[in-house]
Amino acid sequence: MNFLSLFVLIPVLMMAGLFLSKSRKQIQFVAATGGILLMILSGVITYMYMTERAAGNVAEMLFTADTVWYAPFNIHYSVGIDGISVAMLLLTSIIVFTGVFASWKIDPLPKEFFLWYSLLSIGVYGFFISTDLFTMFMYYEIALIPMYLLIGVWGSGRKEYGAMKLTLMLMGGSALLLVGILGIYYGSGATSMNILEIAKMHIPYDLQKYFFPLTFMGFGVLGALFPFHTWSPDGHASAPTAVSMLHAGVLMKLGGYGAFRVAIYLMPEAAHEMAWIFLILTGISVVYGAFAAIRQTDLKYINAYSSVSHCGLVLFAILMLNETALTGAVLQMLSHGLMTALFFALIGMIYGRTHTRQITEMGGLMKVIPFLGVSYVIAGMASLGLPGLSGFVAEMTIFIGSFQHADTFHRVLTIMATTSIVITAVYILRVVGKILFGAVQDTHHEHLSDATWYERLSVVTLIIAILAIGSAPFWISGMIQDSVAPVISQLAK
Repeated sequence: MNFLSLFVLIPVLMMAGLFLSKSRKQIQFVAATGGILLMILSGVITYMYMTERAAGNVAEMLFTADTVWYAPFNIHYSVGIDGISVAMLLLTSIIVFTGVFASWKIDPLPKEFFLWYSLLSIGVYGFFISTDLFTMFMYYEIALIPMYLLIGVWGSGRKEYGAMKLTLMLMGGSALLLVGILGIYYGSGATSMNILEIAKMHIPYDLQKYFFPLTFMGFGVLGALFPFHTWSPDGHASAPTAVSMLHAGVLMKLGGYGAFRVAIYLMPEAAHEMAWIFLILTGISVVYGAFAAIRQTDLKYINAYSSVSHCGLVLFAILMLNETALTGAVLQMLSHGLMTALFFALIGMIYGRTHTRQITEMGGLMKVIPFLGVSYVIAGMASLGLPGLSGFVAEMTIFIGSFQHADTFHRVLTIMATTSIVITAVYILRVVGKILFGAVQDTHHEHLSDATWYERLSVVTLIIAILAIGSAPFWISGMIQDSVAPVISQLAK
């Protein structure tokens, strides 16, 4: 068995251990052990990849394995990783680990919650290591299935509505994606669905022009592409804390990763011809999401619309089709994943104490829960792009890459997208000022307890990761640039 498959096997073993667990302590032990093992595994994989890179062994994919799965349709179980996959595996393991501790006291049905949570992580990990289109699509679907129950059972507010809306819209995107994938396979004339093999073939432009928009929109639905973004705020607002963390932090990145790995890489001619259409839509996502966040009074809705804006920036950068912008897109996926997971974790912890998410009902929290307050400020500063934190590195790389286009169209769109920085600063500073430093709205809030040990572990882990990327980005941006090179080569043909 290829060792990359351990990313799928460990969550499977977690599910088996959870199924056999009889008490909350046993459930917590199994979930925490699985999260720690996945963190260690992602660290080992990162070290191995960097060692291979230092030795000059930079193939398109490393640690590959290929096994025939279903011969009649040339479906293979193919796995492999490059620098982008390594970055996504690191992100996923951090958020799965911190999500476990953010849900340490989940009620009701803790066993069932972590069983579905583990299944969700199987889909995400499997997607990032797959190099076969069908296997990738299968894991994509596995990642979507648990969301309905996780939100519908353990969510809050209009949870049934949010779960149904999210599931139906994402399944609609999956339908577009399936048609696009089948079109790519049959149009390329390849003997398997392996992405690397298909990339060596030439899909006629007459087919690309039909299947590129289907594939890009299919992935774009999950990446909150306007106007298919409406599931995101309702789904995130209704989801329990760890599910919001994993969904906004990782699952939405499947959209950007898939658009990059499949749509752009395999159909470069159509990408050049049609990018302008989707650039306009993603530009709307960036600015609209930021403006919509200003209008919200619910902390979760503020962060959900902020995610629409930041994930729109990922797709926006991908469509710029140059090395700098594509590198920035991956850095933005990492940065947004970490900071939105931190936001949702903190919002869940604050809600658990104040029993409200309305900013009009909170104030003066910095005096009574200083650890959570300071952590919220750090998350906010990362979101608005403070130098030294991950948001600055990612957004500056995107805007520099986008502005490299000398034509008026691209530069005007880039300038419009940069306005989101100012808009983000408005709603972040407004929220921080109101809930942390404003007047106390409820005298009961004066007796709140600060974060517990397991909450601090979750929060500190995310903050360290945000600081690591923000203060020393070159180790990871170098890996990403090596992996962007084959895509640039395809686009240059």
